[in-house]
Amino acid sequence: MKSIFIAGCGYIGRRVARLALESGYATTCLVRSAERGNELEQSGYKTIVATLDDPGAIPMPESAAGGILLYCVPPPGGGLFDTRARNLCARLAMSAPPAKIVYLSATSVYSETNGGMVTEDSPTAPASAMGKRRLDAEAAFREFGAAHGVAVIILRISGIYGPGRLPLMQISQGQPLLREEESGPSNRIHADDLAQVCLAAAEKGGDGDIFNISDGHPGSMTSYFNAAADVLGMPRQPQVTLEEARHVMSPLMFSYVSESRVVDNTRMLERLGIRLRYPSMAEGLPASLQAP
Repeated sequence: MKSIFIAGCGYIGRRVARLALESGYATTCLVRSAERGNELEQSGYKTIVATLDDPGAIPMPESAAGGILLYCVPPPGGGLFDTRARNLCARLAMSAPPAKIVYLSATSVYSETNGGMVTEDSPTAPASAMGKRRLDAEAAFREFGAAHGVAVIILRISGIYGPGRLPLMQISQGQPLLREEESGPSNRIHADDLAQVCLAAAEKGGDGDIFNISDGHPGSMTSYFNAAADVLGMPRQPQVTLEEARHVMSPLMFSYVSESRVVDNTRMLERLGIRLRYPSMAEGLPASLQAP
């Protein structure tokens, strides 16, 4: 029987778990919260409750042996290394390895292109600390795969949106946006489309494969927030210049708006055979008003 071990069964992992179960996979979910574990158990999933921050507390992941490991856990909040990914790799090295690892990385690993196109072959020299942690996790899984004969597939994902993931708080608080004239291109993917990509990568991806994940219709962060406000029936946020943004935005938000690139998703569409349900915000935002 096909098996998949989903490390980090949260917003995206839960969606993949549902698709995997429907597709006949024996599905195991690793979560941090006992409450989330109980919810998943009641829905028919085998669950393991553990944190990857403490190497000694990670149980032996026997259910990952010989199957697919889908890694959805975000890096920790500080530093330049993804200690969670490295802790799990160390634990996996002590047991029978999975056949394949699919890591959910991010397009923040790429160099700044000032609005230019990035493909899977573009340079990776991230400016942000988060991008550096993502790149470190990619390296950790590649090193593990090379040492243990495990195929490793990397998904470099752009901004995720969907039910329960619209910027409601930012809009309701009237947090400032960068002026449209200064807001470069950014990229998005609907959560349900990302879930189908994850399963397709698990089934069709090969060792060393990298896939950029986006809907292929880039638009500025400002246009996204404005469109979300319109769909939610809320007032649009005020806009500020780039110089003003340095002083009034959080460091994380400023890092998002100051980076700009166009993500080429051709390889994802062609090699994984993906047909997007929501190929742009026009389809995806209205569908995001439903319950998560």
